[in-house]
Amino acid sequence: MRVTTRTKQHPHDDAPDTAASFEHLATLPEGPERKALRDELVELWLPMAERIAVRFKGRGESLEDLYQVAALGLVKAVDHYDPARGHAFEAYAVPTVTGEIKRHFRDHMWTLHVPRRVQDLRNRVRAALKELSQTTAGRAPTVAEIAECAQLSEDEVRSGMEALECFSALSLEAEMPGTDGYALGDALGAPDPRFDVVVDRVAVGPCLRALPEREQTILYLRFFRGMTQSRIAKELGISQMHVSRLLSGCFDRIREELLAESR
Repeated sequence: MRVTTRTKQHPHDDAPDTAASFEHLATLPEGPERKALRDELVELWLPMAERIAVRFKGRGESLEDLYQVAALGLVKAVDHYDPARGHAFEAYAVPTVTGEIKRHFRDHMWTLHVPRRVQDLRNRVRAALKELSQTTAGRAPTVAEIAECAQLSEDEVRSGMEALECFSALSLEAEMPGTDGYALGDALGAPDPRFDVVVDRVAVGPCLRALPEREQTILYLRFFRGMTQSRIAKELGISQMHVSRLLSGCFDRIREELLAESR
């Protein structure tokens, strides 16, 4: 059976009148005839699906890939449409194709994982921005205006606006605005090794205070004043060998006390 291509009043000017063909498709069993009619219906409605795909252009996905996703949604619409319910195919196909594209973005295009609730906020904020752009005379709408238009709280609007930036991520090599070749990666922090020094000093403090005064003085001169063992020996009027033995004894004592505390 050939599909009737007589047109009638539709939002899409080239939308074919396929009501009779869908009714016939519903009566056909699986087989070559059903497949041929199904494929012909898909081909006739493909321009509509591609127009829906174009609406999502510029969001990080190529137009060719969007066409493929839209075609997949159209096939699903043709397979599941039930003319007995009394609704025109277009009324069923448009949300089906649109939903398939949105699902593609949700599952494959988010660089950062965003909860479904935040994705919904993003969509509502985006729709409000589009609506307000026609009434705000070229200026960016305020958070309060977006919240009123989208019927959201201002905190929800801020969350939705943050999610607008989550489809793609900047390279760490990207130059930061307003800098002279300063890359984004240069602004990232790293663990500060001096934190470990702070922890060690706090841990060893009680052990040092428990040492005899002369040993405390030797450790201070060696590690805080940077004096050599020979200079410390001259300063205290003892031999360099004696200073070395005292230092070794201090190290052993402190090490044993710290190990005992960690057990």
